[in-house]
Formats: sequence, C-alpha cells, structure tokens
Amino acid sequence: MIDNQIIATVLVHLFTALLQLAFWRKTVTQRILSIAGTLTGFLFAANLFTKVYTGSILTMNASNWEAPFGIVFVADMLSATMVLLTSIAALAVSIFSATGVGRARMLYGYFPIFHFLVMGLNGAFLTGDIFNLYVWFEVVIIASFVLLTLGGRKAQLEGAVKYMAMNILASTFFLTGVGLLYGITGSLNMADLALKIPEVENQSIVNLTAMFFLIGFGIKSAVFPLYFWLPSSYHTPPSAVAATFGGLLTKVGIYALFRVFTLVFTPDEFMKTLFIVMGILTILTGAFGAIIKNNIRRLFSYLIVCHIGFIIGGLGLYTKVALLGAVFYLIHDMIVKTNLFLIAGLIRQLRGTMNMEKLGGLYAHYPKISLLIAVVLFSLAGIPPLSGFWPKIYLIEAGFSANNYAFVLSVIIGSFITLYVIARLWSEVFWKNDPAEEIVTDSFKPLKPFKKMLLVLPIGILAATTLYTGLNAEIIIQVADRISTEMLDTTPYIQAVLGN
Repeated sequence: MIDNQIIATVLVHLFTALLQLAFWRKTVTQRILSIAGTLTGFLFAANLFTKVYTGSILTMNASNWEAPFGIVFVADMLSATMVLLTSIAALAVSIFSATGVGRARMLYGYFPIFHFLVMGLNGAFLTGDIFNLYVWFEVVIIASFVLLTLGGRKAQLEGAVKYMAMNILASTFFLTGVGLLYGITGSLNMADLALKIPEVENQSIVNLTAMFFLIGFGIKSAVFPLYFWLPSSYHTPPSAVAATFGGLLTKVGIYALFRVFTLVFTPDEFMKTLFIVMGILTILTGAFGAIIKNNIRRLFSYLIVCHIGFIIGGLGLYTKVALLGAVFYLIHDMIVKTNLFLIAGLIRQLRGTMNMEKLGGLYAHYPKISLLIAVVLFSLAGIPPLSGFWPKIYLIEAGFSANNYAFVLSVIIGSFITLYVIARLWSEVFWKNDPAEEIVTDSFKPLKPFKKMLLVLPIGILAATTLYTGLNAEIIIQVADRISTEMLDTTPYIQAVLGN
C-alpha cells in the first residue's frame, strides 16, 4: 500500500533542525522547538506504527519512480517499530537536554545536530534501498561525530578519534559491499536484491559480499572483536548525547544486520555459526568488562556490548523463536539503555560525580527518584516480570531447541553478571552511607526544583515504557512474532515494494 506519510517522521526532524538554525542564539526557543519537534515526531511515528500494525506494509516511491529504479521508502513491522522506539527515546532525550546540556553547547548547535541525527536514524530504518541506507548511515555518523566533540574537552576528542576511525572503517567495508552487490546484480533495491541474489551463479562472490556487510555492520553494532571503540568513547560526551548513542546508534547497526541478513542474504550454516560465536564472545567480553568498572557510564557502556551479544546470537540461531527473542530484546534494550545514561546524568547532576566509590546515600536523600531508577535497573537485570526477563526465556528456549548449549550458557552467565553489577551499583550508589568526605566538583551546584523535575520527567517516561513492556509482554510478543514472521517469509515485503 502506498502512503506518502511514511517520510513524515524524517521531514519533521529536518524542518525542526532548519527552524532552530534561525534561532541560533536563542537557546530557550531552541529548547521549546526541540521538545515540540520530538513530540510531533512521536505522534507521526505512533500513527505510522498503528497503520502498519492494523494494516499491511506501506511504501512510498520518491517522485513516483517505481521500484527498483527509483528511491523507495518502506514501512514494515520492523522499521515501524524501530521508528516508534527512536521517537520515544528522542522525546525523552530532548526534554532531558533542555536542562541537562549546558548553554555553551546549545550555542554551538547542539539541538539542530541532534535533530539531524534523529532524522538520519529514521531515514535508515525506512529506506528500501541499500545505497540510501549507506547515505543515511553517513548522515548519522557526521551528526554523531559533531555531538561527540561538542565542547572540545580532551577526553571527548580522544573518544571521538576512536569513534570516527572505526566508523570510517565500517563505512569503507559497507560501501565496498554495496559496490560488489551492484556489480553482480545490477540493482540496489533490497526487495529486488532478494530476488536476484539466489540467481547469481557464483555464490562464492555472494558470500564474500556478505562478509563485507557483516564486518561493516559488526563495527557499527560493537560486536566482538570490533567493540573496543564503544567503551572508549560513550563515557566522554554529556549524558544526553551518551543516552542517544547508547540507546540508538548501535541499534541502527543491529537493524541493518537484521534487514540485510534476512532479506538480501540468507545465512548459510557457516554464517549462522559465525553469528553465534560472535554473540557468545560479545556477551562474555562485555560482561567481564563491566565487572571491573567503577565509573557508572563506563559500566553501562560495557553492558551495551554484553547485551548486543544476546541479539546477535538470536540472529545466528535463525529460528522463529530465536528471532522473536532477539527482536523482543532489541525493543527492551533501546529504551532501557537510553534511560541508563539519562540516569547517570541525573546522578551526576545530583551528586557531582559518577564514580561509585565517591557516591552513596541516594536512597536516603531521594527515595522516590531511587525507586523510579530501581524499575529501570531491575528491568535491565531481567528480574521477572520486567521487560528484560521475557526475551531471555525465548533465547534460552531457542538455544536448547538448537542444542547450542554454549549460547545458552553465555546468556545465563551474562544475565548473572548483569545482575551482580547492578546489585553492586545499587549497593554502592543508593544504599551505602554518604562518603565521609563530601565530594563536590567545581561545576557542581544543587539542583533547583524545576530543573530537577525536567531531568526526572524523561527518566519517568522511559521507565513507564519499560514497565509497560514487561507487564504487557503478550502485546510485545505479538509485535515481535509478526516481525520474526516477516523476517523468515520476505514475500510480503517484496510484493509490497515491487508489486509482483
């Protein structure tokens, strides 16, 4: 079904960014425009999700050039869900940024760049052309690099160099793969590629091309052994930026892996095994890396790596149950990881540091806020019946069904280590007494009530979303089930795009 409103979620952030450029020096106006823009984007995303969920796959041909010759946007269940989750996270980050980002950074264009970044993410999720997926990736990389370096502190620049170097490498592999695909098929439309790839006589070149995409998207997703740039860079920018990175940027790489390795390439046994091995090693390296960290954001960065392994392993098992579990975990992870970095930013604003050894007594001083944060932390740890619990059940079930006990063991180890580090964080930051010597940084000032409210509100929005996901798991399972069905049977997607 053709629906031109598909690109509304892209255009709203484009126009918001352009409008903010007209108010370059007026930071209060920029804050209002940002919140209004992300709220409007959320409403468009919710409308798009509802249309796809209650109807069928939607398409839009740019300038009425029919696929596979023109640029096509496609909203199936996977892309509509990703756009909706991105819009929820962006709304929360926008509200947090209104007070959580310094005015100096706003004057250097924080809000326009933030909206260009969200625009790029939505474009990547909705494009039906693999070259345009590359273009949207570049939009995201450029915007994220500017956000990462905004402020110009030494730690930020060091993290940005590692981030940019690895993303340039990833883009090189990605673009090389795109060139090879066009060379062997003469097409870049993903639905058309799904039909032409099986007809290629030399499947060895197809497998080589698939490896280029695996390396390119693997770097962007921070899978083992390509993950080291993430913990080195995500702890350096402001918490609002880190929340956007932690919740959304690695997930666009995961989305690309899902899309390409279910629609364009069908993984053979070697590729499935490779995904599972990478998933296991990603889980273990991320989990053991988190154990030794005392800085809250560094700890959360390693947990991002750990939990990406759950999703990659589910893709490697490549069964209905495994894909359902992987998609459910992706839905849970996008919201929770965004919220974790907002929580880290709130703690920094309340206490002046994110070093767990120098923290303590938060529950005694802020009991209501602590209980709100507990919902997020316990969801992350997978305490039943919260959102992190249900997808692990499906992943473990899929692992047992495939007799892949190594993956099952890694999921269990990763889950217990996550529980341990979260329990340690709760004990150190919330339950233990205040340190004997008060630690206050030069920039630390007690929060005013209104500012505190604006910092807590987005955490509450995302916590409510997480709580809804866990307590209404049957609804999320229905969505994930439909996504996994569309992954395994790509015929409806191909028919919607090509009209065959």
